[in-house]
Amino acid sequence: MTVEPPDTDPLDALIARRGEAALETLAALRASDPPTTGGRVLSYVYDSGIVGVDRVAVRAAGLAHGVNGLDPTVFGSVAWIHGGIVARVRTILGGDPGDGPGDDDEVHGVVTSGGTESCILACLAAREVAGRVPGSGGTIVAPVTVHAAFRKAAHVLGMRFVGVEVDPASGRVSAADLLGAVDRDTCLVVCSASSYPTGVIDPVEQVAAGLNAYHDPRIGLHVDACLGGLVLPFWPGGVGSTWDLRIKRVTSISADLHKYGFAPKGTSVLLSRGRARHRASWFSTVDWPGYPVVNPTLSGSKPLEPAAAAWAVLEALGDDGQAELAARTARATARLVEGLSGIEGLRVIDSDPGPLIAVVADGSVEDARRVHPHLWADECGRRGIAVQAQPAYRQERGELPSSSHLTITPVTERLTDEILTVARASADAVRGLPDPSPPAAFADVLAALEAGALSPGDLLALPEDDVHAMVSGVLGETGGDDDGMAPLLAAIERLPAEVGARLVRAYLAAVMEG
Repeated sequence: MTVEPPDTDPLDALIARRGEAALETLAALRASDPPTTGGRVLSYVYDSGIVGVDRVAVRAAGLAHGVNGLDPTVFGSVAWIHGGIVARVRTILGGDPGDGPGDDDEVHGVVTSGGTESCILACLAAREVAGRVPGSGGTIVAPVTVHAAFRKAAHVLGMRFVGVEVDPASGRVSAADLLGAVDRDTCLVVCSASSYPTGVIDPVEQVAAGLNAYHDPRIGLHVDACLGGLVLPFWPGGVGSTWDLRIKRVTSISADLHKYGFAPKGTSVLLSRGRARHRASWFSTVDWPGYPVVNPTLSGSKPLEPAAAAWAVLEALGDDGQAELAARTARATARLVEGLSGIEGLRVIDSDPGPLIAVVADGSVEDARRVHPHLWADECGRRGIAVQAQPAYRQERGELPSSSHLTITPVTERLTDEILTVARASADAVRGLPDPSPPAAFADVLAALEAGALSPGDLLALPEDDVHAMVSGVLGETGGDDDGMAPLLAAIERLPAEVGARLVRAYLAAVMEG
């Protein structure tokens, strides 16, 4: 017997009234955020500039609302949509669909919640294929410029991260140096396409050849193409090297749909060569009284909305749409590189073809004409263009300098003149200013560390409430609209890495706690 809902439910009016109040609050909160469309935020968001793309995504998400992606045997649309995404991305990245069971080149994939999850799963699969268990060894070898997700993977999975230093002038790692770090404990070597901090594409072909010639075939080679995976294949004129699944020694590759696939956050894909590696990161159990649990990803229950939106956008764009958006991105990138290179006191780091730009201070000019990239980024932000500051990175072969990062998207092409106007005016405003100083709340700590009166271990042993009090003082100093992030980054650059990590964790936690 079917029970029909009542014509009127007494909760409807209550929910409508409270819901409207909640939506008004949400609208006000969003109004205070930087815009996620329009091209004035040059990191974090990826705007196609096409209104129809967002409309397709929103409609697809609405149609998938309420579906639990936990069990595709109940909701068949889950398997169909995920399979469609994997097939499309596999084709874009040069993967082989296979000739049937036993084909070691057959490429399989899973849809994840984002690049970090894809990278963690790639590391987990590598650990399992190599026969390691948590805490018994197993290393991830990668350039120091690889995304922090791989350091997180090592932390979560009980592995060890081995960072290989790069040329401080170019940000490039040599294949010989990467291969030289590989030993009997290595489970996975990672290359980037492209590296987020610098825009460099790592030497995947040479690393693959070296692994083929000298090392255990169980050692995985992962390409982190979370950023470049859906734009570099369409880049006008190509990028000058092969870095994807066309290289047979590449065992896995990750690509984010919510970057240059222009889908809502968060959807990514991990593709793996061969069923054994593909399934090595899955979790399954029947050792409990409930239903059989099988999780291809880290999450159990998960919404279908992001994947449905990503699939619909991929279908709507097609290869021709992706190619046109990549062409717009390329034109905008070239125009900005040319314009930024002409600003006295700044230098654009030479990178590979792709949508990333990194800017540093020009060391060839006198101090009075130099532009610190963090002061410049803060000034750009005050003038309506959000640029991302990146701290200097210490390594034995020479420090990677303080820099600012710009992620270019198709919509940027409409704003290149405005962005360059802001960039020039911002450089004029801060040219010759002293390097930024750490917040006063950190002054005593930094002085004690540098004098040897305090050790990194002492700071790491502090109770969490003491660390919270310290960063709360920093929040008080940097809470104004005109303060920017340069002072905090100046502190990070002077602190030991493990201490800096604890303090920025406490800083963000304090922001979230309010």
